Amino acid sequence: MNGYFKIELEPTGNFLKIIPPTDGGTPVELKEILVYLNDNRINFDLKTLNDAYSKADPNTSVLLNRESMLPVREMCFIDISDDRMKAVARFYPPSNKGRELDLEEVKSQCRLAGIAFGVDDNVINAFLKERRYCTDYVIARGKAVNEGSDAVIEYFFNTDNRIRPTLNEDGTVDFFNLNLVNHCTKGMVLAKLTPAVKGIPGRDIRGNEIRPREVKVKHLQFGLKIDISEDKCTLTSQVDGHVTLTNGKVFVSDVLTVTNVDNSTGNIEYDGNVVIQGNVNSNFSVKAKGDIEVKGAVEGAYLEAEGNILLARGINGMSKGQLIAGGNIVSKFMENCTARAGGYVDADSILHSNVMAGTEIHVMSKKGFITGGSVQATSKICVKTLGSSMGADTKVAVGVDTKVTARIQELSKEIADIQKNLKTMVPVLDAAKKKIAQGIKMSPDQIKNVQQIAVVIKKSQEKLEEDTNELAILKENKEGGENACVEVTGAVYPGTVIAISDVSMVVKEVYKYCRFAIDKGDVRPGAL
Repeated sequence: MNGYFKIELEPTGNFLKIIPPTDGGTPVELKEILVYLNDNRINFDLKTLNDAYSKADPNTSVLLNRESMLPVREMCFIDISDDRMKAVARFYPPSNKGRELDLEEVKSQCRLAGIAFGVDDNVINAFLKERRYCTDYVIARGKAVNEGSDAVIEYFFNTDNRIRPTLNEDGTVDFFNLNLVNHCTKGMVLAKLTPAVKGIPGRDIRGNEIRPREVKVKHLQFGLKIDISEDKCTLTSQVDGHVTLTNGKVFVSDVLTVTNVDNSTGNIEYDGNVVIQGNVNSNFSVKAKGDIEVKGAVEGAYLEAEGNILLARGINGMSKGQLIAGGNIVSKFMENCTARAGGYVDADSILHSNVMAGTEIHVMSKKGFITGGSVQATSKICVKTLGSSMGADTKVAVGVDTKVTARIQELSKEIADIQKNLKTMVPVLDAAKKKIAQGIKMSPDQIKNVQQIAVVIKKSQEKLEEDTNELAILKENKEGGENACVEVTGAVYPGTVIAISDVSMVVKEVYKYCRFAIDKGDVRPGAL
C-alpha cells in the first residue's frame, strides 16, 4: 500500500500526519503534500514541514497551524491524459470528523472534470471498498478507434513488365529472348481480392468521436475470357492462353498469329495478343488488347496495343507510321515515326521521330543514336550519341511526376546491408570450393558450415534481387524533377535542345560521356 497523509484537527492545533508505505508501496512525495495543502488553502510553515518530511520518521506528525479549521472532507483529484483517452484519479483521506465520498459524488467529480464517457464504476467501487490513498486509479478510459484495413489484390502471375532486351558484348541487342508471356490454363486462379474493412469509430473520455482513417477500396478489373466469383473476389481464366496486367486490368487471351499484315488480312483488331511472323505493310493497322509482336519489319503502319509492342526489325514510318502502347515499346530501330509508350522505350536507334515514354528511353546499343525529332521520357533518357554533327534539329526532354516513398530509403539500406554481407560470405564459399577442387579434405563441421553459408548466400541473393526490382519500380514512380536526367555515353552535338522539367538548354559545343541534370536551377552537364 502506498504511503499517504491526512489532516488531524486537535485542540492544540492542526496537524499533518504522514503514514509510511507498506508491502513495498511508494512513499508520498512532498510535492504532492504541498499541492494538496495549497489547493485547500491550509496555512503551514514550509521549513517545518520540509524538516519533518526529510527525517522520514514513521507516522510523522507535523504542526501546520493553530487556526480554527472546519473538518476536511475526503477528496478526489483527477488528471486527464493529453490524448484524452484515460483519466487517473488519486484520493486523499478526510480529516477527523471529515465526510467520506460516495459513488455518486465521485462520479460528479468526473463530470466536473469534463469526463463524459468511459467512467468505470467498478474502479470507483474498488476504491470505496479498500480506500487506498495517494494511489492511481484509472477511473475512465476512452474507446480506441479501429482503423480497419485497405483492400489488397493478390495476382498469381508475374506482373513485372520491366523486361528489357539483353545487350550483348559486341554491342548488339537480343530482341528475341524476352520471356514476356505469362501462360495460363483454363480454370486457373488469376487474382484474389481481400476487400477493405471499414474502421470503427472510437470515443475519447470527453465524449468526442474519433473517426478512423479512410480505407482504400479496390475492385477487380478484368477483360474477356475471365470469370469472377459470386463474391467478386476471385478471377479465373476461361481459356488456355496467357495473362497480362495492364493499367490495373487483367487480360487473358489466346494468341492470334498471322504471317503478314497486308491485303490478305486487312486491318487487324484483336482482344488478345497478336504475333506477326512477317511484316506489317504501309497503311495497315493492328490493334490489340494485349501485346503486339512483329518478327519482320513495320512500314508506314499504325500499331496500337494496351500491352507491349515488340518489333524485331524495327519501323520505317515514312512520316506516317505510329506506335501506341499502354506498356513498353522495344524496337530494332525507329525512323520517321511517332511512338508513345506508357512504360519504357528501348531501341538500337531513333531517327527523325517523335517518341514519348512514360518512364525511360534506352538507346544504348552499338549504334545507339538519337538524331532529329523530339524524344521525351518521364524520368531518364540513356543514349550513346545525341544529335548530329550535321546539325539535325534534335530535342530531348525529361521530367518526373510521381511521389517519393519512404520505402526507397528502407530498400536502399537493405540492399546495402545484403551486399555487404555477400561481400564477406562469397569469398569464404569460393575458397571452400577451391579446396574441394584441389582435393583437400575438410572436416564434417567445416562441410556443414560451408553448406550453411551457401544456403544463406542463395537466400540473400534472392532477397537482393527482390529488393532491387522493387526499388527500381519505386524509382520509376518517383515524384519531383530533381532526379530527371539525360545520360550520354558517347557524344552530344551542338544544336541539340535538352529540357528537364521546365528548364532547358541549347548545346553549343560537343560534350562526351556526360550526364545532364538540373543544377542550381539550370540544366548543366556533368561527368557520368
